[in-house]
Amino acid sequence: MRHLFAIALLTATSFALPASAQWINNISEASFDVGAGISYGPSYFGSDDAELGPWGTMRNLTLGVEDGTEKQGFSLIPSFGYIGDRDAKDHDELEGMDDIDWTGEVGLRLNYVAGDATSYGAVRVGVGGHDGLVGEIGTKYRFIVNDKLTLWTTAELQLGDDSFTGTYFGVTEDEAAASPNFDAYDPSGGIYAANIALEARYSLTPKTSILGKVTFGRLLNDAGDSPIVQERNQPEINLGIARRLNFRF
Repeated sequence: MRHLFAIALLTATSFALPASAQWINNISEASFDVGAGISYGPSYFGSDDAELGPWGTMRNLTLGVEDGTEKQGFSLIPSFGYIGDRDAKDHDELEGMDDIDWTGEVGLRLNYVAGDATSYGAVRVGVGGHDGLVGEIGTKYRFIVNDKLTLWTTAELQLGDDSFTGTYFGVTEDEAAASPNFDAYDPSGGIYAANIALEARYSLTPKTSILGKVTFGRLLNDAGDSPIVQERNQPEINLGIARRLNFRF
């Protein structure tokens, strides 16, 4: 699975770079939303309990060209992710399981913009709680309701290699021996979840907005079959304040 992710990344880069070379000299502006707020969702992957936590976001990248229009076609940009820690002592059902530290993820994302629709694929490597390869493929569509309100709908598949799924959905022999609840379980990598989401941005000023997102996720395949998973359905709500940052070249 790790090799498949690496091949996907190299393939995406080989297609994107020639396309990028044709327009990169014409880019005059890059802008994106940076926000912070609160998240209400599962306590950990597969939990049936929800909790409040912090939410940080960097999204809605727009590349502008010299004539002032939004960049269409392919673009290759950085991709970042974050997964919070999992402490077994905070959840009775996880007795005997190892703790998992928080994880930062860094990688690349390939976008294809056609009008208000954006298709994308991303690959990232984890540093911290897991050291696997993760990513997603999906499509989002933008609805500009008026000069203050913009909506996005998203459909997405999430992927992880064996190392990732083993960390968050697996049970080692030692953990099984220490746990009264779980037998050993070694999940394979692949598609581990599917998400649909509705996101909204309401402009308070030209640069500052209220940003909200409602996501319905469902765990699939070996991840969904994990004995750790109490609930396959994984809804999440995010709400915060975002600032639009612009960089001109």
